[in-house]
Amino acid sequence: MDHFKEEVVVSRNNLLGNILYALCWVCIVVFGLYGMLMLQMLMFAFNVGTILLTVLSIGAAVMLFLVKDHFKVEFEYTFTNGSLDFAKVMRSVKRKELGSMNVANVSACGHVAHESFKKFLAMNDVSKRNWFLNRDGNLFYFYYVKDNKKNMIIIEPSEELVEMIRHYLPVGVYQG
Repeated sequence: MDHFKEEVVVSRNNLLGNILYALCWVCIVVFGLYGMLMLQMLMFAFNVGTILLTVLSIGAAVMLFLVKDHFKVEFEYTFTNGSLDFAKVMRSVKRKELGSMNVANVSACGHVAHESFKKFLAMNDVSKRNWFLNRDGNLFYFYYVKDNKKNMIIIEPSEELVEMIRHYLPVGVYQG
């Protein structure tokens, strides 16, 4: 029997993200319109100041357009028979694969509230990846060494997913 579980973690309090997303759209429109107005001004007054304002306003509109999706983020965890895949979903449209790991290769894991987490966090040269949205959620960490580099991933799984993961962990890896 296969063990399969897919979870999507959404932010419980995303008021700030929604406000920033709306503000981005307002600024995109304002900077875009101002840039177009400055393009028309280039026809009449071709000087360095006008060119600079045109490039800056259009550049700001483009940069905000590229950044706006990062304010509406979800994380997706997919567990299949000992393999855990991570993805970042922006605006429920764009999906970015973050990575995959076999839980049998994990050196230690457990809940962030456990004292073992502080021990691994205090280690030097640990590359930490925060793939969660709610700081007050049920946070869970994985510590592993890959290519002589220490890595730590912190996620926000449900207890059902934690129990599925525990069945595939080597003995003594789960820290509680």
